[in-house]
Formats: sequence, C-alpha cells, structure tokens
Amino acid sequence: MRNEAIDKASEPWGLKITRYEIRNIEPPQSVKDALEKQMRAECERRAVVAKSEGDREAKVNVSMGEKQEAINWSEGEKMKRINEAEGKAREIELVANATAEGLKKVAEAISLPGGKDAVSLRVAEQWVKEFGNLAKENNTMIIPSNLADISGTVAGLTKVFEQTRQS
Repeated sequence: MRNEAIDKASEPWGLKITRYEIRNIEPPQSVKDALEKQMRAECERRAVVAKSEGDREAKVNVSMGEKQEAINWSEGEKMKRINEAEGKAREIELVANATAEGLKKVAEAISLPGGKDAVSLRVAEQWVKEFGNLAKENNTMIIPSNLADISGTVAGLTKVFEQTRQS
C-alpha cells in the first residue's frame, strides 16, 4: 500500500521505485521532550523496581541466614545436652559398679579371720580423721563425753555394722 502511492507519483516520469530511505526526520521539540520524559520515567521506574527487588532479596537472605543459625545453634545445644547426659549416666554407672565391687570385696574380707578387727581399726581411723577435720573447720564443736574411749565408739559402730549385716 505504501508503495502504491510512490509508484503512482513516479509513473509519469517512467520510474519504478523499488527501495526508498527516509533521512533527517526532525520531530517537533514538544515530541522530543515527551519522548525524553517517557524514557527517563521508564529508567527511573526500572531502577526503583531493581532496588526494591534487591532489598527484598537481601532481607530474605538475612532472615534465611538467621533461621539457619538458630537451627544450627539449637541442634548443637541439643547434642551437647545429650552428650552431657550420656556422660553423667555412664559416670553414675561406673561409680555404682565400682562401689558394688568394693562392697563385695569388703564383705569377703570381713568374713576372713581377723576381718572384723580390720574393720574396727578402719572405722577408728576414719573417725579420728573426720573428727580432726571438724576441729580444723569449725569454731564451735560438740565433743562427746567419752572422747577418751575411742574403743567404745568403734565398738558401738561395729555393733551397728553387724546388726545391719544380719538384717
């Protein structure tokens, strides 16, 4: 259709136009200003959108990092508590086994000849040691009236021990 108008205008001259080129189009200044404003507005709009998308991604990344940090911290704390609990349980088990083994050996030793005398001597030693520790730490002490009779105290403790053993 565009070529028809050109062909019609060039026909009286005997020309056939197959190609044409438009040069130096000068739009009015108002059109230039409007196009420039439109272009500037579009650039500013894209900049605002890009900035807001960048801000949003930054906030998402920060929150994801904080979330992962909290998860890692809580899992670490959980594992720490589990390890501590397992360690305490193992410690209790080892102490109980050692105590049971020690008591078994003490019971065996008491049944041997002279075993009761050894227990009496050990009780007396412990009593003297602990009494000495009390004297070092306290300003006020209650002293038994029969302090000179350590053998009586040991005999009393031995009697309690035998009654406990019989029951």
